[in-house]
Amino acid sequence: MIQDTSKDTIQCTYKRGLVEQQAPTPHSNFKFVPFKKIYNDALDAIGHTPMIRLNKIPKEYGLKCEVLVKCEFVNVAGSIKDRIGVRMIVDAEKQGRLGPGKSIVEATSGNTGVGLALACAVKGYPLYITMPEKMSQEKQDVLTGLGAKVIRTPTEAAWYEPESLIQVAKRMAAENPDIILLDQYSNPSNPLAHYEGTAEEILWACDDKLDAIVMSTGTGGTVTGVGRKIHERVPGCQVIAVDPYGSDLAMPPEINKTDIKSYKVEGIGYDFIPKALDRTEVDCWIKSNDKDSLTMARKLMAEEGLLCGGSSGANVWGALEWAKSQNFTEQQRIVIILPDNIRNYMTKHLNKTWMIENRLISYDELKESDHPLAGKPLSELNLPEIPLLNVETTTIGECLDYLRTYPAVPLQKDGKLLSVVFQKKLLIGIIDKKLNNVIIYYNKIQRDLAKKVQSKDFVVVPNRLDQNQLERIVERHEVVFIEDGEKLRYATPLELLQIF
Repeated sequence: MIQDTSKDTIQCTYKRGLVEQQAPTPHSNFKFVPFKKIYNDALDAIGHTPMIRLNKIPKEYGLKCEVLVKCEFVNVAGSIKDRIGVRMIVDAEKQGRLGPGKSIVEATSGNTGVGLALACAVKGYPLYITMPEKMSQEKQDVLTGLGAKVIRTPTEAAWYEPESLIQVAKRMAAENPDIILLDQYSNPSNPLAHYEGTAEEILWACDDKLDAIVMSTGTGGTVTGVGRKIHERVPGCQVIAVDPYGSDLAMPPEINKTDIKSYKVEGIGYDFIPKALDRTEVDCWIKSNDKDSLTMARKLMAEEGLLCGGSSGANVWGALEWAKSQNFTEQQRIVIILPDNIRNYMTKHLNKTWMIENRLISYDELKESDHPLAGKPLSELNLPEIPLLNVETTTIGECLDYLRTYPAVPLQKDGKLLSVVFQKKLLIGIIDKKLNNVIIYYNKIQRDLAKKVQSKDFVVVPNRLDQNQLERIVERHEVVFIEDGEKLRYATPLELLQIF
């Protein structure tokens, strides 16, 4: 289901050159300056990120043009979202919506939350963040370290469903007048932060000379704000937007058609059209995938020394693929925005085993000739089979009984493995119900369906792997599942310890 907001986009009423005739105007009295010698606090240091030339990777693609990257990952809290975090808070204070005694709630894939948490830490506001379960643990740890309270929501929940991150945040604000929802998806301060800040920095660094600018889309604030300013100042510059397969933001709608239901790259793409996104500012859309995006992110680190996240990889891959068809000359220039840093992905695409588990690079990368288990087939282990339970009928009580025999509960739909209930997540799910009387609540919990605490973040590997490869994967997980024809087997560290 896609929200039709083609007539519901944020429209700017400001006309250049007529500031004195307009009251009120959404724009601030912002004056761009290159940098300061001493900053008043952490918020004052947001922005002024460097522009760096890519050298090796464009040559590998056979490009002649200059390729520059705007390194937003060196912002104070690590991403381009630092800019909108402080801007939304400052504007809310000016509007009288935010002040002493007020708290903030925001639905975010992580980076906006970190930017807001930084601003709230400096300004003293309590903050609640609703965030999908697929987002990295590193993001949650940073948020809680900055004082925010994190509420995780199901990754699979569509934006309009009650348990989605957006609806949970809206409900919290509706139920408590002292909690305000800044709502980056519709807040004009989002694109304004980029119109008055990010875009001005890019134009200053390039002396208004650029032929294309490439960025990814999420809430749409970056592409709307930067795109609008670039189109005003450099009318011939093409604005290119990258959108992952599995997202519905790109135009025309038919290019979004895919069998992909979800993707691993964080912070970009949505299944609805945010009000902050003005798609008329985009001249061309590029669809991206996990393998190309995350491989490029690793390549940027290994070959260009840029410690950036997965969306940066998507942007660079999309830019280079697009540029190959343009026949740009040595006199032309492409700018690519790199949104966030590697801090959030230490256990994800930076980790080779994670890439292999998600089938983004070959299992052969795990082979080690000097490993004591190298070359030994899994059949020698006689790994135990594990039965699958029905996702629609299995209760928490049945899970508790099942876990007395098996290390996790695999749930199936139409005979196919759909999700897993892990011991740790089950425990957290029970505790999060705030059990005041274990006996009374325990009986109620037993009647709840297991899918309330299911996880789709599980690992299944083929039985053609050797014991060396399996051991490297088991190091990272409490249980790994092995496909063996029609059977499903499992391995934990215990099964491997029995070898020795």
